Amino acid sequence: MGVASAFAIVSLPAAYATPSATAVISEVYGGGGNSGATLTRDFVELGNAGSAAYDLAGFSVQYLPGSPSSSSAWQVTALSGSLAPGGRFLVAEAAGSGGTTALPTPDATGSIAMSGTSGTVALVSGTAALTCKTAADCASDSRIVDLVGYGSAVVREGSGPVTGASNTASVARGALLADTDDNAADLASGTPSPVNSAGQTPGSGDGGGDGGGDDPTLPGTVRVHDLQGTTRLSPLAGQTVTRVPGVVTGVRTSGSKGYWIQDPAADSDPRTSEGVFVYTGSAAPTVAVGDSVLVSGKVSEYHPSSTSQSVTEITGPTTTVLSSGNALPSAVTLDAASVPSAYIPTAGGGSIESLPLEPTMYAQDFYEATEGMRVSFSDARVVGASDAYGELWVTVKPDENATVRGGALYSSYDRPNTGRLEVMSLDTTASFPAANVGDELSGTTTGPLDYSAYGGYNVQATRLGALAGHGLEQEVTRRQRGDELAVATYNVENLDALDGQEKFDRLAQGVAVNLNSPDVVALEEIQDDNGATNDGTVTSEATLTRFTDAIRAAGGPRYQWRYIAPADGQDGGEPGGNIRQVFLFNPKRVSFTDRAGGDAGTATSVVKTRKGVRLTYSPGRIDPADDAWDSSRKPLVGEFVFHGETVFVIANHFNSKGGDQPLHGRYQPPARSSETQRQTQAAEVNTFVKSLLAADRNAKAVVLGDLNDYEFSRTVTTLTDGGVLTPLITTLPAAERYTYVYDGNSQTLDHILTSPAVTRFDYDVVHLNAEFADQASDHDPQIVRIDVSRCRR
Repeated sequence: MGVASAFAIVSLPAAYATPSATAVISEVYGGGGNSGATLTRDFVELGNAGSAAYDLAGFSVQYLPGSPSSSSAWQVTALSGSLAPGGRFLVAEAAGSGGTTALPTPDATGSIAMSGTSGTVALVSGTAALTCKTAADCASDSRIVDLVGYGSAVVREGSGPVTGASNTASVARGALLADTDDNAADLASGTPSPVNSAGQTPGSGDGGGDGGGDDPTLPGTVRVHDLQGTTRLSPLAGQTVTRVPGVVTGVRTSGSKGYWIQDPAADSDPRTSEGVFVYTGSAAPTVAVGDSVLVSGKVSEYHPSSTSQSVTEITGPTTTVLSSGNALPSAVTLDAASVPSAYIPTAGGGSIESLPLEPTMYAQDFYEATEGMRVSFSDARVVGASDAYGELWVTVKPDENATVRGGALYSSYDRPNTGRLEVMSLDTTASFPAANVGDELSGTTTGPLDYSAYGGYNVQATRLGALAGHGLEQEVTRRQRGDELAVATYNVENLDALDGQEKFDRLAQGVAVNLNSPDVVALEEIQDDNGATNDGTVTSEATLTRFTDAIRAAGGPRYQWRYIAPADGQDGGEPGGNIRQVFLFNPKRVSFTDRAGGDAGTATSVVKTRKGVRLTYSPGRIDPADDAWDSSRKPLVGEFVFHGETVFVIANHFNSKGGDQPLHGRYQPPARSSETQRQTQAAEVNTFVKSLLAADRNAKAVVLGDLNDYEFSRTVTTLTDGGVLTPLITTLPAAERYTYVYDGNSQTLDHILTSPAVTRFDYDVVHLNAEFADQASDHDPQIVRIDVSRCRR
């Protein structure tokens, strides 16, 4: 709002328990649009009795029924702008079919249908819904700035609620906005008198610039392409628009409810989208595909997350249906010819939102310039399997970085695969297909183009192509020969003793059958014996007993195990889970050299003796007190003997990618803040391997696990510094270098690396999870078979 720059901005009071001499709820009216009402909408008016403006960004107005039940929830309308000293701020809420007079142009718009006779309204510092349902509980919630209970409201301030609210009466404070924290004393009923921040009252301004006079069937002057504009942000953001015309192209009745409209009369500018999402809040849309409508409401830019791009929306809508069954605008074709090969512009790490769109240059600009419009693609290959949320990924560019099994390879930071698109379905009558990588959505898929924090641009399919399965099968690696030591790594995704037997059985099948019973298996994400229960438990004996029993039942050997239990709550992962790395080994094929003394806080080291190099503690940890391992898993080191040869195995689970900015986000290039800790972790492991090779340059070492980073990353470069390790993923053909699929990108997060003395090996990534809709883990395991007798000595 323009007034914000003219006054100092200060903080709102912390809680309504202290009477406010500044920002208050000045008037509440829930009878709008009801029978006998004059005004067509409910409203909440805020007032400022102070001498300075108040910034309302991040605040909300919330409503609770007067007599809340156990299932009642506070409804939320987010605010922006500021509240001028001595001024008013008008929040429009739900409209009804009654009434004849519109509110003046609101400063904020929501869709809450408030009761005309009884309810509670709160001004809240924050947009998360309140949870209190009694006056005492709400009094102790420091987020509540002011609160008004009217009618017979249970939640109110002071001796009782203010009475007298009806379809023809609001409850309001006096002109001085006095607040003694007693609703009955501070407010009184009377004729509704809403005032907005411009001082307008009903009839003093329609706020729409509608160009259609008072005829509700004529479009206003604003078209969809006007509010979408030529950048990622609407030039009309924060403004109320009136009677924007369009045809409904899709309706979403769950999650973020609303519908898409598209203007068939497109302009000539390829940067301006002709489609927009109309957000209806908690109310299910009442329109249908093919309806010709006029939409009035507030233009907003919704950021699904703090680092994502935004979605241009019309919020708090009032919709007039002019006709039904209209032809839909033609869909924009998505294919290799229409989608550019460059991914996204950069801004030196800053926001790209204000940059002019270049839809012929960048794929993400092309999608942004098409946001909300009908799009279509044909015969698209699935590159990300269906998930539990009813989503899958396709590529509209069949020749872009294809893997050998039908995925899309992510091989460098500058090749993020521009043809990838997430697909969801708006058809609630049909089940979502269970698609694997390499399958095909045959025929044509059509629907509005949307954007979300998880995955970026996506097609909300009103017509979903038919699934054509291509028979992707789980891989089974060969059995190791008698003179080969087989060492594998497998992230088993938070396995704990409370998991169902099916999960144990499927993971066990992967070890016993798909990996063909390796001699050593390094496991990541083994949790303590009661999983996420946070009670101090750190042992994993019950978890490992169930797992090794399941492996035996699946035809595998009777594995033994070794691990170091973490200190409670110190290794990151799911709270209470205490995940750790574990060695399983087949004692009939390989022996483990136990050297007592290793624990969660004690570092193992390398000792050179006349009989060769050894560890001080086995199993042991690499420098667990170093800052590199703060709130993260510590590497587990073990000393094994196979056919008389000592092999050192280092199992890792580096810091996760949590907190990194997304590939598709508004900050470009995206910051990968999590890399910093992984690089220090890689340096720690590299230093340890160097100490091992300094004591014996022919030491045989296998470094493996979930490194949470790519083969082309600085993490791997740091880990291999000095040529002390070879990343085996790079020995495979390029189209086979992946262990994980994320957002339709087949990528490498899990690794096996070996020291220079390991010269004779056979390496394999065993694809049995990441590409499948039905998976036991989200990671694929991998294995190396080492001919120890023929390695360098």
